[in-house]
Amino acid sequence: MFRNQYDTDVTVWSPEGRLLQVEYAMESVKQGSACVGLRSNTYAVLGAIKRSVSELSSHQKKILEIDDHIAMGIAGLTADARSLAKYMRNECLNHKYVYGSPLPPHLLMADLADKHQRCTQTYVRRPYGVGLLVIGMDARKQTPRLYQTCPSGNLYEFYASAIGARSQSARTYLEKHYESFEEASKDDLILHALQALVGCVSGDDELTKENGSIAIVGKDEKLTLLEGEALQPYLDRLELAAPEEEEEEGKDDDEGDDEVEAMET
Repeated sequence: MFRNQYDTDVTVWSPEGRLLQVEYAMESVKQGSACVGLRSNTYAVLGAIKRSVSELSSHQKKILEIDDHIAMGIAGLTADARSLAKYMRNECLNHKYVYGSPLPPHLLMADLADKHQRCTQTYVRRPYGVGLLVIGMDARKQTPRLYQTCPSGNLYEFYASAIGARSQSARTYLEKHYESFEEASKDDLILHALQALVGCVSGDDELTKENGSIAIVGKDEKLTLLEGEALQPYLDRLELAAPEEEEEEGKDDDEGDDEVEAMET
């Protein structure tokens, strides 16, 4: 993208009918580290890769707890995400104070999308440069939810999704396996989330307990955040499962070669 006379303000339309400032904000989401989300009939899981600005610094948090039943993963500007997290926490507290029950995730996400959209319609504000994946538990229906927002104000509900840098690899994995998520157990969903994140790690880096993060919420189960030593057992299981999958793929390839040879003869 290049600067032109139509991107100086968020309220200016280009001749093609585009709001370039909003598109620039959506580009910032693609620069953030990857975040994935998936859900079954009973659980919803978020997975994220944390970044550190240098070897001497700690990793930035990528999954923020909103309430006992809601968490969000971020890709983009962390400072913008903190501002939105504060707003969401206040909404949850106000609803619980007034009605005495947890705020349903779909109501919170509708208000959040409206907050995003208002920033695309007034010249005194800029769009939020962050994309969110939000998991939540609907207390009334006892069903998990997964939502995705973007700086344009669009709101989507997903069975599985991924955002951020190199997230196409994760989306490909999720599209390949999403049919098995519906009846998957909690541990299986966590392993699927970690496997999807493996392809999103940059360069020669690996997914470790330091740069990985998992959040899970389920039926009759409050939000749980897995980091550090709590995450290590799942990473160990992932390493053990990888050679078995490679062997199975090798067998499938050998069978395919035999079929081709039989057809040629």
